[in-house]
Amino acid sequence: MKKLNSLARLLLFIAGVFLIISLFVPIWRIELDAPQYPEGLMLQIFANKLGGNVDIINGLNHYIGMKTLHTDDFMEFILLPYIIGIFALMSLLISFTGQKIHLKILLFSFIAFGVLAMVDFWRWEYNYGHDLDPNAAIIVPGMAYQPPLIGFKQLLNFGAYSIPDIGGWLFISSGILMLVAFMKEFGIIFKKTIVESFILPAALAITITSCSGSGKEPIIINKENCNYCKMIISDLKYASEIITKKGRAYKFDDLICLNAFLKEEPAFQVKDIYVSDFLPPHELYHTSELNFYVTSEQKGPMGGNIIAINKSSDDSLFRKNTNATPVIWNVIIK
Repeated sequence: MKKLNSLARLLLFIAGVFLIISLFVPIWRIELDAPQYPEGLMLQIFANKLGGNVDIINGLNHYIGMKTLHTDDFMEFILLPYIIGIFALMSLLISFTGQKIHLKILLFSFIAFGVLAMVDFWRWEYNYGHDLDPNAAIIVPGMAYQPPLIGFKQLLNFGAYSIPDIGGWLFISSGILMLVAFMKEFGIIFKKTIVESFILPAALAITITSCSGSGKEPIIINKENCNYCKMIISDLKYASEIITKKGRAYKFDDLICLNAFLKEEPAFQVKDIYVSDFLPPHELYHTSELNFYVTSEQKGPMGGNIIAINKSSDDSLFRKNTNATPVIWNVIIK
């Protein structure tokens, strides 16, 4: 009955803290995107309740015969906080006083619970999407509305995204930390440097990324469409991107399209705007990191004449050869 080493204790302590935090933040989210809701709708699943745009989603689902969602209808919201709390307490106690056998019990019971939770989640989604009111206002023969377990699925004119939220990433990170502690203790990982230089930073990076919110997304040319004009984005020199406060990315082939999109959606909740650097390798930068120019010698895909260049670049030669005139971002966006 050997005691755990200091590294395993540290990993288990961090895992326990992550699990405690996961009790107070959303664990999972299902995002719904449709033309009539450009900002999207979101269903957030906490350990003890539902959150997000529950009322709006219930109103929409009524027309297609889906059951309304209410926290009180789910026994899981009563049990889940206690289960996560027990795992958190076990992880913290083992980090101080535990032995190898306790770590083994913790890890395998945690994995079993994770698998059981996903099976239960799939079962709920299946029943929710298939058990429809036969007298609903809108009936599509043979159509079911089961959301994806994870990833994307098209449901009529709505795109549904099912992904972990902050609490979910914390939960996953906790499992990774427990696994690393187990592998180290039982000789599966023989070199301390592997844990310290790769696996542990990876687990922490997952957590930090999930907590910091969504950032810019790469724009894939010749595969993604402009969210305004619907044309294929084929030239990164003029591309741009909006990140909403909910973390969704809207991509455009020209600043003209981005501007027109915002004018048509005055209530759109913008978090950040990124614009592609006109100079190679055409990376996306936040508007605060760019200088903007008006030039008649460069035309974007939609005829736009505004380009952006990273402030750290030497743009003197470009300005000399194109007679570009500087313009500030606030003027462009108006």
